[in-house]
Amino acid sequence: MTLSFLMWLAALLPPAQAEPLCLAATVYLESRDQSELGQRAVAEVALRRRDSGFWGDDVCAVVTAPKQFAPTLVPPSTRIGSAEAWERAVEVAFATQKEWARPAAERREVVPGASHFAALALANPNWASYPRVAVIDDHTFFRVKRLRPRTEIADGRGGERH
Repeated sequence: MTLSFLMWLAALLPPAQAEPLCLAATVYLESRDQSELGQRAVAEVALRRRDSGFWGDDVCAVVTAPKQFAPTLVPPSTRIGSAEAWERAVEVAFATQKEWARPAAERREVVPGASHFAALALANPNWASYPRVAVIDDHTFFRVKRLRPRTEIADGRGGERH
């Protein structure tokens, strides 16, 4: 199975059914060799970005925003080579979405407030000097933007949206 096939399939599905597929593809591509905690952290960043609306209105739009997540950074011909790692990424995607569906005050977040992450051994993004939320496995998680869900912005509770 290739990334292009997964993204094609996701494009055919309604957003609610496509989101776990896009999230699992991102978890797999970004963190398949990381712990479950590290994979959950990657998924949280994507879900937090979705909720803000800045990078897109659904997970698939967020993870395919130009140069943000692996689905746009690796060749479309990239193969999902490990069935075991794919199964784990799917499980993490579903579990993280389930946790994320809870009210914000009741969530058990792994990287609260993290809007970005990087494997600093491989990349040196210009925002790497921003506050670090956590280091999990090979990834460092950062609060580059204070993201608030669109509902908080719409009802006047504020929050930065850029």
